Amino acid sequence: MIVPALFLLTTSISLWPKALSHTVSFGSDQPIVGTYFFYWYDIHTKGHFLNHDGTDALVDHPTNPNDYSYNSVNWWKRELHDVISAKVDFILPVYWGIPNRQNDPKFHDAWSFSGLPKLVEAWDQIAGQGNHPPPRIGMFYDTSTLELNPDRFHVDLTTSEGKQWFYETIRDFFSLVPPRTWAMIDQKPIIFLYSASFAKKQDPEIFDYVRRNFKTDFTCEPFIVKEISWHGDADATYAWGGAVSPRWNDVTALGPGYDHHAVPGREPLVVDRENGDFYKRVWRSLLAQHPTRRSRIVTIETWNELHEGTDICDTIEYGGEYIDLTAKFADQFRSGDQIPIDGKFSSAESVSWSEGLSSGINITEVDDGLFETVEVNGVSAIKSKKNKTGGRYVYFRIDDSFLFDQEIPVTIELAYLDDGCTQIELNYDSSDTNGSVRDGAFKFGGQRKIDDSREWKTTEFSVKDGRFINRCNGADFRFAVTAGNLTVKQVKVAK
Repeated sequence: MIVPALFLLTTSISLWPKALSHTVSFGSDQPIVGTYFFYWYDIHTKGHFLNHDGTDALVDHPTNPNDYSYNSVNWWKRELHDVISAKVDFILPVYWGIPNRQNDPKFHDAWSFSGLPKLVEAWDQIAGQGNHPPPRIGMFYDTSTLELNPDRFHVDLTTSEGKQWFYETIRDFFSLVPPRTWAMIDQKPIIFLYSASFAKKQDPEIFDYVRRNFKTDFTCEPFIVKEISWHGDADATYAWGGAVSPRWNDVTALGPGYDHHAVPGREPLVVDRENGDFYKRVWRSLLAQHPTRRSRIVTIETWNELHEGTDICDTIEYGGEYIDLTAKFADQFRSGDQIPIDGKFSSAESVSWSEGLSSGINITEVDDGLFETVEVNGVSAIKSKKNKTGGRYVYFRIDDSFLFDQEIPVTIELAYLDDGCTQIELNYDSSDTNGSVRDGAFKFGGQRKIDDSREWKTTEFSVKDGRFINRCNGADFRFAVTAGNLTVKQVKVAK
């Protein structure tokens, strides 16, 4: 059995209503910006500065490493002041705590516990100065602890023991971080959950379990933001991976690029920062969306994950460049600005793709959308391939300068070989939030039967509510293929 909590909450239960009445809360319609904050670094022990073999564990390096430690109030103050300069509203400390272990000297990841009081001390000192309010504090629950914990207890959320373990992790965090510091939406403290893949089993009722227990302990319910891998009813949804490419969900996830070459044992993956242009481009993609349709919450991935090169903090490599960029774009986001995307196809009436020739449309290969190049009677084309689950999809992405979150009716024209499969179906990124299980991202756009004439044919789909902000697994539309493979010669989109 799990041992009950061995500590008192930082504020007596009877005083919670009074403590909460003096807190600051964001509104549900208020545009806000947050970032994931990693605090596992300790320059004195070289924790998270060196790999186990003594090699450099960091891709990017702090400008002032002398006291770069979760145990240093000065370090926390310096970072919080930089967060203020970046005009970020809240931080999400990445919490790797194990329930009821904060007083266990054998717990090797005690930084999760011991760093938070230092954060609170630094937060209070900045707040006491009265110059600029410090960023609010939410929780990023690093759910890898559901499997990768020192007790080797693989948490099964369908069991009472697993549910308790899950909730007590959340309880411990908010017991160490007092209400005056909380990041809240509509008086609900914010919790972001990392991937559900680490749980032995999921239970969609886990969020209601958390809400009930949290209200008992803290007299309010939390604002739960789930990663898309989770089942169950949360307050909002996000997708991890914004540093690689922006993720448009209830919460927009974006970042400056990615490079984890310093992490031992990983396959190479680099998304070039392009001297800041990658970061600028993803922010502009967000700001190009209609203010009433875009997310109200943005999370930047990350403030200082220096192992994976997703940091926007002050570093030797980039100085304060990304702090300044963030401040600029965060201001525009909160002001409700909408900026156009300029480019080669801004004034075009149509765009097209054919094998070897892309003019405003690109074919996009993703995990479930595989294809190969073929030649049919002297004509170059592509042919769908079966993916790992047996499905077949062909994805296309429209250049953002041609169409991006504009309510303009279009036609999608497909030139295909009338052979090889039985049926094709169009799925597209729509502004109709009820159009699919993903807020319209894969709306049904019609289907066509395939015969066996073995001739090239052309068909046309009419789309009146296309949003086209790349939410179809990074593309704008796809063709779903039934019972065989589809051969495509050309695709054209016209306004």
